[in-house]
Amino acid sequence: GAAIVMSQFKFVNEMNNLLTVEGPLTKGPPPRWQRKGQENQSMNNLSLNSSKQKSFSTSITKTPTKTGGSDVVKTRKTPSKTPSKNKSTRSTTPTPNKAAKTPVADRFIPARSTSNFDLAHYKLKQEDNTMDSPSKKELQRVMCENLHGGDIDSVKILSYRHKPPTAPEGFQNPMRVIYTQTKTPASVKSNNRYIPQAPDRILDAPDIVDDYYLNLMDWSTNNILAAALGAHVYLWNAGTGNIEELLELQGNDYVCSLAWIQEGDHLAVGTTNGTVELWDCSRAKRLRIMDGHSARVGSLSWNSYILTSGCRSGQIIHHDVRQRDHMISLITGHSQEVCGLKWSPDGRYLASGGNDNVLNIWQSVNGNHHSQNQPLHVFTSHQAAVKALAWCPWQPHVLASGGGTADRHIRFWNCNTGSCVNAVDTKSQVCALLWSTNYKELISGHGFANNELIIWKYPAMTKVAELRGHTARVLHLAMSPDGSTVLSAGADETLRLWKCFVKNTTKSKTAVQVRDKPSLLKQCIR
Repeated sequence: GAAIVMSQFKFVNEMNNLLTVEGPLTKGPPPRWQRKGQENQSMNNLSLNSSKQKSFSTSITKTPTKTGGSDVVKTRKTPSKTPSKNKSTRSTTPTPNKAAKTPVADRFIPARSTSNFDLAHYKLKQEDNTMDSPSKKELQRVMCENLHGGDIDSVKILSYRHKPPTAPEGFQNPMRVIYTQTKTPASVKSNNRYIPQAPDRILDAPDIVDDYYLNLMDWSTNNILAAALGAHVYLWNAGTGNIEELLELQGNDYVCSLAWIQEGDHLAVGTTNGTVELWDCSRAKRLRIMDGHSARVGSLSWNSYILTSGCRSGQIIHHDVRQRDHMISLITGHSQEVCGLKWSPDGRYLASGGNDNVLNIWQSVNGNHHSQNQPLHVFTSHQAAVKALAWCPWQPHVLASGGGTADRHIRFWNCNTGSCVNAVDTKSQVCALLWSTNYKELISGHGFANNELIIWKYPAMTKVAELRGHTARVLHLAMSPDGSTVLSAGADETLRLWKCFVKNTTKSKTAVQVRDKPSLLKQCIR
């Protein structure tokens, strides 16, 4: 009976030892940190013994002999190779990081007492309902705060009692190299040029009309900038710096729009009385006056010898400047003022934006340079007036449009398919847009609150630079013929020149080669 009791006691004792996990491990291989410590200790003992043997052997090799009444000490090594320092002291000094290894735990066990398992189970099982309305999401957030006493998004599923120990000084994680070798984004890789944050030059623009719906700046291919300041039109030669006054309207009339012909010295001028004047700037002579509108002409755009004008009444007229009867067609596509008007670079599409928040795309008539009377696409995504329009120079069917204060979005349209490719919220009024011909980028001019210019990388639409300096909203943008300089006209009555698209000296992969169109303007303008 005593043997049975002892065997049962021994069995219970072994079971208790197996089930106890808090005590030290008495069986199994030693831990890794303990093995490392024993190996380091044995290596230190081995190096100490070897150094003692070396020092002992070098000391017994010295034998004094008498030669010619003088003592000479001979050693096995030559004097030039004899070490200058004591070898034994150097070998016994341990390396700082090798001798004292800090044991680093390789796992962490969460504390059950501080973990909320019900909440953890809920967070693991919940699904991200992106289709819920904002009001429903807000109601769910308030209910969670009342039930749990705080935001459940900040609560962790696993709770630990102690923080993990810090790594020794100079420790490098070998796995970090593997998991940090990500590719550099194209927007960061290619943005290696210097963009000045200050304007290259500032010009005065007194009496500029602070009106969002007008288009008062244009830069010609002959490097002449036309600027409308009130009733006056001035020509600034960017190469020589000369300024000339081209015209002055009489009475209370003022200039509402300007547009250079694609190649040449002819300038179209839209006025408040509904007429469009055509000027030969090389001779400072007015060639003709074209009427047809009942209100001010706030937008103009050329397509070869066809001049398209947009009116405050919402009407659009195509003028053939070669003929006496210049009006080819009159189309109505907007219920309010036409403030944006742009022909595509290949002449296939005409984009018109109005104060009625509508963007229309008109297709050109086959074999002609004017558009059809019915729009090809009607876009109503903008929630404000659509003034800023710009066609992509390397993708002629892609249009960028910008909305006013209530919209603040830049939207990209594929006019071949009639689809919206992308939309970006700029957080401010979009007054003007320009594509760069040297880089795959575009620049936008903005109003409240920062009154700035923003350079965007396309198509990622990441910000490359923000150019600030205007104290009022940026009304107009114009690009130099070489594509290196952008002119911004602000309501603060200043014109600022920004050298933001200067080509790099080395050949850049992001540089865009835009092939010049053959001139179609060899006809005589009447």
